[in-house]
Amino acid sequence: MTNFADLGLSQKVLSAVTDAGYTIPTPIQTGAIPPALQRRDILGIAQTGTGKTASFVLPMLTLLEKGRARARMPRTLILEPTRELAAQVAENFDKYGKNHKLNIALLIGGVSFDEQDRKLERGADVLICTPGRLLDHFERGKLLMSGVEILVIDEADRMLDMGFIPDIERIAKLIPFTRQTLFFSATMPPEIQKLADRFLQNPERVEVARPASTAQTVTQRFVAAHAKDYEKRAVLRDLIRAQDELKNAIIFCNRKKDVADLFRSLDRHGFSVGALHGDMDQRSRMTMLANFKDGNIKLLVASDVAARGLDIPDVSHVFNFDVPIHAEDYVHRIGRTGRAGRSGASFTLVTKRDTKFSDAIEKLIGQKVEWLNGDLSNLPEPMESHDTGRRERGRDGRKDRKKDGDRGSKARSDHKSDTVRADSEAEIETVVERAESVKPARSAENKQAQNNRGDRPVRASNPANDDNRDRRNRHRRDYDDGPTPVGFGDEIPAFMLIAGKA
Repeated sequence: MTNFADLGLSQKVLSAVTDAGYTIPTPIQTGAIPPALQRRDILGIAQTGTGKTASFVLPMLTLLEKGRARARMPRTLILEPTRELAAQVAENFDKYGKNHKLNIALLIGGVSFDEQDRKLERGADVLICTPGRLLDHFERGKLLMSGVEILVIDEADRMLDMGFIPDIERIAKLIPFTRQTLFFSATMPPEIQKLADRFLQNPERVEVARPASTAQTVTQRFVAAHAKDYEKRAVLRDLIRAQDELKNAIIFCNRKKDVADLFRSLDRHGFSVGALHGDMDQRSRMTMLANFKDGNIKLLVASDVAARGLDIPDVSHVFNFDVPIHAEDYVHRIGRTGRAGRSGASFTLVTKRDTKFSDAIEKLIGQKVEWLNGDLSNLPEPMESHDTGRRERGRDGRKDRKKDGDRGSKARSDHKSDTVRADSEAEIETVVERAESVKPARSAENKQAQNNRGDRPVRASNPANDDNRDRRNRHRRDYDDGPTPVGFGDEIPAFMLIAGKA
């Protein structure tokens, strides 16, 4: 069995690797590190969670032991698709490069340009960045690319999905043609293969897993669910509570809005939960990730910003609240669990309108995913919403009116109007009482002075309205256990809360 000492790494790097607790390299590291040390181009293909980051960080540290960086002229460049991945690579350089005196510069959005400019002025041995921020610094005249010796393009398939390929092509033209290029991807669609052929010169191809394969240590299950969000949330909560060995979990949604909605729902139901999506500022995103890694929160609801390459080693479960539209994203999402040989579990909620996406997933990974508690054909009838019941009652009423004639119709209409007026008055009275209840309580002396002035006395509470208010409050607290209530729902207009003058 190969050890890190057999790969040709320097003693400084080997000492840091040993201190980190690693002795046996992963297959991608065994295949990529020796040719990288020989200054050959690398095309690395491996499923997520197999140690791709260390397979380029370790040889780069060894190669950078000779030479020094000059101001505004980085020696090496690493391109990452997201801020989180870039920050994670910087952490790897800090961990494995603790015996080196290298300047590491991290250029990502959400951080002051002035602070980043100061790092570039000192000279950067390693420049880690997202494509957009790199080009911003270059266009401001703060960066010269003519000294780059090694270019790393990480998560190339994600770069393609996010539309960064034109930026990468532009950056590649700014770097010397004699550079060494290390190109890594978890999947290898035809577009990425064409890109690799354009950037790499006679590369060493290191493929340790079939493209788009999933880790064997992850137990995968599809879970049948109805399409309504409140029903899916109920299924998810039951699923989470049923996991006896759940240590922590990432819950993926397709849209940022759904991330916020699901986070609020789980928080209301008492779960330890956080949220992560692209619209959050960088400080909040890093703080949320740190809290999840440290175990301060148990569940992390996230968009696909957390699906690629994030190294959170001990995630026990992954839940897909939404089936990913792109089948490749499924591979990356469930790759957040079962890392470094650990076991993990993934559950994907599938509705009838998601079948084409679930079929695409099975076709991509080359295997059938088992269903938990039966497939879509075994789903019970969906819960009847308030709107559905109202429409059904309306249709029945129209049929009765045709039979009974205009006279009966008018009588029912009058009765219905009275009922609606009564209901409306009760609603308004309830809202006013709520507004009164939030006002500061008057002291007994103030109440007596008010009565002495002859002002209108305080109205006594109506038990019927109190019961109605309690029912509404209970329903509002748990509204996602069932259909959304008819009426104002969670939000009462501000003008309805203004108390009238006596």
